[in-house]
Amino acid sequence: MYRKPQQGPLQGIRILDLSRLLPGPLATQLMADLGAEVIKIEDPKAPDYTRFFPPLKGSLSLNYLSINRSKLSITLDLKSDEGKRKFFELVKTADIVVDSFRPGVLQKMGIEYDNAKQHNGKIIYVAITGYGYNGAYKNLAGHDMNYLGYSGILGLTGDKEKPIIPACQIADVAGGSYPAVVACLAALWARERTGKGQFVDVAMTDCVMPLLSMQLGEFLNTGIKQKREEPMLSGGMANYNLYKCKDEKWIALGSLEPKFWQGVCAMLGKPDWIPRMMPVPEMVTALKKDLQEIFLTKTRDEWVELAKPLDICLSPILELDEVEKDEHLNQRDMFVEVEHTDYGTFKGINQPFKFSETPAKPSWGAPLMGEDNALLDSL
Repeated sequence: MYRKPQQGPLQGIRILDLSRLLPGPLATQLMADLGAEVIKIEDPKAPDYTRFFPPLKGSLSLNYLSINRSKLSITLDLKSDEGKRKFFELVKTADIVVDSFRPGVLQKMGIEYDNAKQHNGKIIYVAITGYGYNGAYKNLAGHDMNYLGYSGILGLTGDKEKPIIPACQIADVAGGSYPAVVACLAALWARERTGKGQFVDVAMTDCVMPLLSMQLGEFLNTGIKQKREEPMLSGGMANYNLYKCKDEKWIALGSLEPKFWQGVCAMLGKPDWIPRMMPVPEMVTALKKDLQEIFLTKTRDEWVELAKPLDICLSPILELDEVEKDEHLNQRDMFVEVEHTDYGTFKGINQPFKFSETPAKPSWGAPLMGEDNALLDSL
């Protein structure tokens, strides 16, 4: 008997995970933490590359351990007849297949949706790709920054001099992992009503574009093209901006609404600054300069303490070591320790959803490659 998740709202759902790297594995980890039985399937000769990404502890990648917990691991040569046979036997028992190969790869192996549905008409295939299954870019290679570049997000990210590379993989996660989870759950609900599975095309470039809903909505209907630092919420307002403090640390000032800005002006002893919040370029530049000068007179934490009782949307910009110690995040149980067969205790980010009736938590650490091959014995 192999291990199974013991709690969570997705208990009873079986997912075959053919994905690699970040977008697919994080999506399936989220669902595994929520109780789905996720079976990670890897080629024994060419496994998920993330297993070998530094930093390493011994032979174990911390990146791999961070996004593959609560899963089972089996190895199958899907190019062989026997591997295909066992895969389709698993398809008969599964609800969802998640993959992250470029269009055409599964077709070449003969394990694409059209073949799989012959074995299970209720199977759902969710394909996470950079550009989707049709269109001029469908066969292009790409990574997170490429998708952000095509979507317009990088064009608006940075300062006036140049765009910048974001600190995390926005397209991979916001355009890949989370949309894939939404796609899985929506397809499951559709199957509940129709009795049929389906193929879902999740293109990261497409799915990241709603992050620009307001900016693109404005351009598409007015023809006015904003530039970096011009959008109101991206540097175009002094009262919604970032400021350096006396100790070289930073604060985020988000006093967008008048009531919050009035509170900021009161805290600073500058009631005459209240009318200066208007997003007029000349006024914004001058107010940014004045705010920067005054925020340099105290440390970050001194400003945070001053602002705390005033409720004015002023917060610290935390470094990673400070995030780990943050009181609120710890009260929200956003960090979790899981046991790994070889690593021991591994600390990571907890699953973020709080269910009142079907609580969920990680079941175990990321599996060793082929750790659960015993479940293939009955196929």
